[in-house]
Order: sequence, then C-alpha cells, then structure tokens
Amino acid sequence: MTIIDRYIIKQFIQTLVYSILALYFIFIIVTLMENLDEFLDQGVDTIIIIKYYLYYFPEITKLMTPVSMLLATLFSVGRLASLNEVTAMKTGGQSLYRLMLPILLFGMALSFWQLYFNGWVVPPSIERKNEIERVYLKKKKTTNSIYNLYFRDTPTRNLSINYYNSDGKYGRNFAIEEFTNDDKPRLISRIEAANVKWDEDNNDWLLLNVLQKNFNDTLYSKSLDSLHLSLKIDHSQLVKLKKELEEMDFTELKQYIDLLEQGGKDVSKQLIEYNAELAFPFANFIIVLFGVPFASIKKKGGMAVQIAAALVVSFCYLIFTEISKTIALANNLDPLISGWLANLVFLVFSLIIVLRTKT
Repeated sequence: MTIIDRYIIKQFIQTLVYSILALYFIFIIVTLMENLDEFLDQGVDTIIIIKYYLYYFPEITKLMTPVSMLLATLFSVGRLASLNEVTAMKTGGQSLYRLMLPILLFGMALSFWQLYFNGWVVPPSIERKNEIERVYLKKKKTTNSIYNLYFRDTPTRNLSINYYNSDGKYGRNFAIEEFTNDDKPRLISRIEAANVKWDEDNNDWLLLNVLQKNFNDTLYSKSLDSLHLSLKIDHSQLVKLKKELEEMDFTELKQYIDLLEQGGKDVSKQLIEYNAELAFPFANFIIVLFGVPFASIKKKGGMAVQIAAALVVSFCYLIFTEISKTIALANNLDPLISGWLANLVFLVFSLIIVLRTKT
C-alpha cells in the first residue's frame, strides 16, 4: 500500500465514522421525540432508556452503513477533487481506477464484515430491544403459545395442533393423518389426542387420551390412555415458530424457512427476503462504484450537491429493492436471483458510470 493509498483510506474511514455517528444521533433524536412520552408515562428509568438505544445501535448501523459509505465516498473523494488533489494524482500518472482501488478493497472487506454483523450480531440486539418494548412500553405482546398449527411432517403425514405452550411443553387437541402417497392421496389412518407433551427422556411426543382410526377396507378404531410418537418436528423446532423473524440470526432463519418448506408451505417470499438480507451488505461495494466517479469531478454547489446525490441514490436503491421483491414474487422468479436483483441492476449502472467517466 502506497502513501497515497493510506492517505485516501484515512480520509475515507474518518468521514465514514463521522457519517455513521451523525446519522445515529439524528435517528436517536427523531425516535426519542416519538418515544419519550411513552417512556415517561411508563416511568422507565434512565438506565433502561440508555440500554434501549444501545441495543438499537446495531440495527441502525445495519441500515445506515450503505448511506454512510456513500456519504464518505462523496465527501472524501469530493474533498480531494476540490483541492485539486485528484488532478495532481492523474497528472502523476495515477488513473481514476487506481484511485478507487483502496476504497473498493475497503468496501468489499466491509461488506463481508457487515454480512456477519447483520446476520449474527444485529438479531440478538433486536431481541433485547424488543424485550424492553414488551416489558416497559407494552408495544409487543409476549407469548409462549402457538395456536392452530398445521404442518406436513412427511410427504404423506400431516399434523395439526390447536394449542401448544412452549414453556410447559404441552399442547391440546392434537391430530395426525397418514395418506397413501403424494400423487393420489387417500387417508389411511388418523390419530387424535386430547393432550400432548414433549417427553425429554425419550426425546419424542407423549400423546394422552388417544383415539386411533384406520381407514382400510373397514373402519377400525381403538382408544389408548397414552402413546409415544416420534415425529420429524420436535419441541425446539416448535419454539422457533413463535420467534420474531427479525430476532433470528441467518442460521436460525434458514432453519425456520426449511421447517416451513418441510411443512408444505410456499416459502418463496421468505427465501426472497433471506437472499435479499444476504445481498444487502454488498451494497457497500456497489456504492463506492457509484460515488467515486461522481465525486472525482468538481461540481457547483459543493456539499449540498453531495448530500442530495447521496440521498437520491440511497432512496432509489431502497425503493428498487422493495419493488424488485414484489416483481419477483409476482413473476415467480428464482428466489436467489430475486434477492440479488437490486444489487445486480445497480452494479450494472455503476459500471456504466465508471466506464463513462474520464480516468
């Protein structure tokens, strides 16, 4: 790394940190004005309020990092351009591509770091923030119960449960139906139970007050006091079904989607959202491709133009991300392509801008 590279990176990182902190404090002021009355009405201690916004910080950082990256790119490179340092670098034989290189490498490294940050650091902090909202602001209902669950345990086995308490590990009104096959399903047996419990010792389900029915040539039924039954879905998987999606890390979210898919549900929307979450951190890299060519040319208006450009590009990206999800879902596009569509489109536009800028 040359002296010029270190100089550019230093300017860029300083501006990035200032941008993140500035946006964070603006966000705090806005949300505090909205929530302060509720905090005061509930008599929440100052320490709890401070904890609330500390837990809020990772989520805000997740959302604001791409915007901060664009601001940092525009301000740091724009400053170099306004002081004629970009011109001096080009005169010395350094092209725009070479000037971009350290920022691009930093943007790619930050993208991989934010992938981990968004996937495994942000969800636990959201869970703690939501817990404060549940306990002190009464915004979210705390529940340990699941109602009216319908699930496909295997391709030929469906189960339903009217009520399940995850803390007590018991439920009511349980039923499981077995069918012949997928192509021409015919009901061959049904098991009903007034109560069901998770048996930790045997690692299976204990059914109580059971009625077994077989539908073969003749109807056959039998009553049992209890019955042990092994299913693909267990207690730990049921617990995941009541957790907020935003509180799940990427591993839990993928397991949750797989569980829904196993249960026979259409998970296209969830898969698109999952892939979009994986793609979002790499906006940091694409933002640099947008920002450097734009900021490397002197423009009238100075900082006002830079801020306006940052806001326009950021809002366009966020809006297109949501629109592309809807379009993809309506047209039944592959979830992987759908989740990355916004990044792919903006990457193409950014490369066009780079190629059309004088180096």
